[in-house]
Amino acid sequence: MTFRQVLTDLKNKKYKPVYFLMGDEPYYIDEITSYITDNVLTEAEKTFNQAIFYGKDTTIADIINAAKRFPMMSEYQVVVVREAQNLANIGDLTYYTDNPLKSTILVINYKYKKLDKRLKLYKSVNENGILFESRKLFDYQVADWINSYLDKKGYKIEPKACILLIEFLGNELGKIAKELEKLIISLNADEKIITSVTIENNIGISKDFNNFELQKALVEKDILKANRIVNYFDKNQKNYPIAFTITSLYFFFAKILSLHYTEDKSEKNLITVLKVKPYFISDYMKAARVYSVDRIKQIIPILREYDLKSKGVGNLNTSPGGLLKELIYKILH
Repeated sequence: MTFRQVLTDLKNKKYKPVYFLMGDEPYYIDEITSYITDNVLTEAEKTFNQAIFYGKDTTIADIINAAKRFPMMSEYQVVVVREAQNLANIGDLTYYTDNPLKSTILVINYKYKKLDKRLKLYKSVNENGILFESRKLFDYQVADWINSYLDKKGYKIEPKACILLIEFLGNELGKIAKELEKLIISLNADEKIITSVTIENNIGISKDFNNFELQKALVEKDILKANRIVNYFDKNQKNYPIAFTITSLYFFFAKILSLHYTEDKSEKNLITVLKVKPYFISDYMKAARVYSVDRIKQIIPILREYDLKSKGVGNLNTSPGGLLKELIYKILH
């Protein structure tokens, strides 16, 4: 089941006796768990009917004993196991999941790992409960997630502001959600759009000095602007590590190269091929006019070279800022 399907069933009070929540993206696991702990029981019922365990501090026997209890003055009891990836002998949970109590809702948080499909537990949970895998989003999917998250709350975000947020926070949905909530709170009552200025004022991400603006400077061949951005990065290496900048530039030029080799250059097709939003197609078309196939084939090995140098390969004492200055000079010249 998808995250949305699981949540919809929970909101409709269609409960399963076991929820095994696993995978690399903790956000969805936390959201499902929080919904169950916040909404299944009333505050009065929680006193006797809600138990929280932690994998490194408990055993399978403790969890099974708790799950086998009957609720007191309530239709259900909720048993949550956090950090279940630290449990020893997780497969032994089958002794309970083969025949779970319908009055118990057992929630297993198995973060950053996946249950081995060869285990009997996998089949057992699949037959008697919900086996949910929480997957990390690909980078190109994060913008859609942000827009969807805000849309449900009645807000929107400017494309550039969305890119700044992703660039700064990556694809960690939990971290992004927290920052979005802060940004929403910071808006005036009549404001419904998060802008790059909103982000700069409240998160500290510069709207003028970032990888998006660096890419624009390279396309415009604006040497002064590019060097100003590089100098800013050099002074703020914690927020703008060279490894991230090089990776960002690599994907940027790789997309331009892909555009060159795409015969169907219609907007609809390029959105699919480049995995970008419609409003960025014109930027990539402009970049393709500035950087030919041959030039990009020269730039990509340079990016690989400086990626290795940033990791100490073939570089004795040049600072990250110095390396980035050299790299940008070679791209522009």
